[in-house]
Amino acid sequence: MRNLVWWVRDYAYALAWQARALVDRTDPAVYRDGPGIPIVVIPGVYETWRFLQPMIVALHDRGHPVHVLDPLRSNVQPVPDAAGQVIDYLTVNDLRDVVLVGHSKGGLIGKHVMAFGAASGRIRGMVAVAAPFGGSVYARYLAVSRSLRIFSPRDETILLLGQETAVNARIASVYGRFDPHIPGGSALAGAKNVQLDTGGHFRILAHPRVRAEVAAMSAAV
Repeated sequence: MRNLVWWVRDYAYALAWQARALVDRTDPAVYRDGPGIPIVVIPGVYETWRFLQPMIVALHDRGHPVHVLDPLRSNVQPVPDAAGQVIDYLTVNDLRDVVLVGHSKGGLIGKHVMAFGAASGRIRGMVAVAAPFGGSVYARYLAVSRSLRIFSPRDETILLLGQETAVNARIASVYGRFDPHIPGGSALAGAKNVQLDTGGHFRILAHPRVRAEVAAMSAAV
């Protein structure tokens, strides 16, 4: 029953913010100023950056310049392709000492940038929220959708990322006790794993612990 309540609340949150994202016209440039450590936000599949706007606003209010990638659109491209766009953005804008914040698939993209990207040295670390580092067993039931098949535990990119452990120490993985999309959880060997005392895949984006982990990583020397 507890998991069912979390599931209902999770999808209520997702529907509300997806609806708002459809009508919001805020220029993302308004979030790029601030004296703090730069943050690059990477959304999950079928999400635009606007879905993460509550967190973006909170981080910007704390003094961080927050960057988003409009070209990702709803983030349905393969992880390596999306990682390439992140690398290009970091390079073109000469961003350094960056903290990545990735939700779900965004965490895979962020780790790919850190593990294989030419811009890895520009990144301080990443806070990943509900990221399927080990894939999801549900992907086997979604064979009709190429954009969701990539979450299979046997997917080439999932396996490749799993073999690359050197960057895990620079990742904080935040996840709930129950995730309706990732039954295996988001624990990552060698990373800072933070399990919240709540459930959900989307709603935990608004959890204060996520912002606290970003603050901690931003303050690290």
